[in-house]
Amino acid sequence: MRLLLGSGGLRTPERQQVYFDEMALIFEGCDEVVFIPYASANHEGYTSRLADFSAPSGISLRNIDDFDNPISAIEQADGLYVGGGNTFLLTEKLYANNLLDIVHSRVLDGMPYMGVSAGSNVACPTMQTTNDMPIVQPPSFKTFGLIPFQINAHYHAGNIWLKEGDLFEPHFGETRAQRIQEFHEHNHTPVVGLWEGAFIRWEGDEGLLVGGDATVFRPGEEPVTHSPSVKFDNQLLTHHR
Repeated sequence: MRLLLGSGGLRTPERQQVYFDEMALIFEGCDEVVFIPYASANHEGYTSRLADFSAPSGISLRNIDDFDNPISAIEQADGLYVGGGNTFLLTEKLYANNLLDIVHSRVLDGMPYMGVSAGSNVACPTMQTTNDMPIVQPPSFKTFGLIPFQINAHYHAGNIWLKEGDLFEPHFGETRAQRIQEFHEHNHTPVVGLWEGAFIRWEGDEGLLVGGDATVFRPGEEPVTHSPSVKFDNQLLTHHR
């Protein structure tokens, strides 16, 4: 099983180059990479923008909407890229098109999978550690279950500060860490917070952190932040290369 799971936040040339290199690596040898734009309302526009942005990787993307049948598209695909956006919308569309089982089966059989932001959320057992607003209601929070831990994309440490006049005041919303700790009050699955620009390159039952930092949350333990080159096992226990 080969996965590339990223946070997004590709605002610097350095982060973009990691994205291009990792995308080329995960889809090496793939003639037809199907792109799922369901996390956006504008499928055609999203696919076009991402295809243009990703061109330096040498990988071309084909919108799943171009196929007569989305299940057949996954059956024929050499690789799969699931894009970011709203995770609730993405999950609702995956259920509506009956794609959960076929994607799970194809990836376990060896089809490379790349997911960024919402696309990385749905690789997890559930989508419950997304940051998104529930603009639609999917039938279930259960998703592809390709990995046995949860991802929180766009993770950052600390609070958000707002300027009011000459003063900076902390925003009253929860921090990312507080949200994950609330998740662990009711769930026991480990969570990795992927900082902007970070990817986990997953092969078999082991993952390598590239491009940026990641913070690991395990129930009842203090969170631990790791730098690139750390390897993760299925329970997010780590060791360096």
